[in-house]
Amino acid sequence: MGFLDRIKQSLTRTKEQFVERFDEVVRRADEPEKRSRPVDVETVEALEEALISADVGVAAAEQIVAAVKARRSRGESLRTLVKEEIRAILHGAEQPASNGHRPHVVMIVGVNGTGKTTTVGKLARLMKDSGQVPMICAADTFRAAAVEQLEIWANRAGVDFVRAKTGSDPAAVVFDALVAGKARGRDVVLVDTAGRLHTRVNLMSELDKIRRVAAREVEGAPHEVLLVLDATVGQNGLTQAREFTNVAGVNGIVLTKLDGTAKGGIAVAIAHDLKLPIRYVGVGEKIDDLIPFSPDEYVDALFEERW
Repeated sequence: MGFLDRIKQSLTRTKEQFVERFDEVVRRADEPEKRSRPVDVETVEALEEALISADVGVAAAEQIVAAVKARRSRGESLRTLVKEEIRAILHGAEQPASNGHRPHVVMIVGVNGTGKTTTVGKLARLMKDSGQVPMICAADTFRAAAVEQLEIWANRAGVDFVRAKTGSDPAAVVFDALVAGKARGRDVVLVDTAGRLHTRVNLMSELDKIRRVAAREVEGAPHEVLLVLDATVGQNGLTQAREFTNVAGVNGIVLTKLDGTAKGGIAVAIAHDLKLPIRYVGVGEKIDDLIPFSPDEYVDALFEERW
């Protein structure tokens, strides 16, 4: 399946909750005699409620509603206006990914339970399938189980794997992996960091140390810092993202478990509140169930009238 088909499938739960409410609002508001009238209070409240129920977030919902009210007099349909505003929010957060460095260093951060370790393996497979030669670095040296799990995923992806003894300095492991990556001519080094709570100051400081070590060994590294967020966590994930951004310089999001939530609108909240692009979305448990995010196809899938 292509991205659109897979994103449609992963948004099934969100659409079951959101589309029914939204379509009811649209049916009332888009009657021919109402098209050119200002949006009434009842419609505004219903629209806002539908958006917030999908975890679009209060701030983004308010912006969408304000845009709808401002443009309604042109006679455009409510569905079109909402789709265009959400599309604009998602595109507004897009940033070009850094490229031109070899190896391209990608640091993966996030709290435990978000699917971070499996995401690293899936990302390695995705990159390999695109013709790149990636390497995985296990910088989570505190949990032996995490390293072993990551090694299994590296083997599934068929990529090089660099690890150290449990308890080793994570920054030292990253240094060794970057030296090896350059020597072997690898295109990408994916650095899996320890899952940690964003409230643990000492662990967050460790991320900063890893960043500094990487920058000394490879110019401009890390070139990407991807935060793995669990879509089922919803708005709580935004707090995590703000803290990680402050410490680790996050410049992209991987949104996992999108298929497991009825609140897939969190993608809009991330783009609106954090101004961070969503690079990839997780749509299942298999190794090929990580796909590049497309704002246009996400919006088309969310608002598809027949599904």
